[in-house]
Amino acid sequence: MNDPSGFGKILLVVGIVIALAGLAFMVGGKIPWLGRLPGDITLKGKNYTFYFPLATSIVVSIILSIIFYLINRK
Repeated sequence: MNDPSGFGKILLVVGIVIALAGLAFMVGGKIPWLGRLPGDITLKGKNYTFYFPLATSIVVSIILSIIFYLINRK
């Protein structure tokens, strides 16, 4: 890792990922189906609510896997 341009590329990719994560947080609340897919687990009790977005996590994982595959393909 003696090549400074390699480190610069890593910093650039990390910056883009952070910017995309920020964009996802800004826009995420405006996507009506996100977090309400069939397969998301919600348990409501008298004094608590437990929510586990299982299906949403799987969909996001598949999308990110495709994106990273396309980025790393040369």
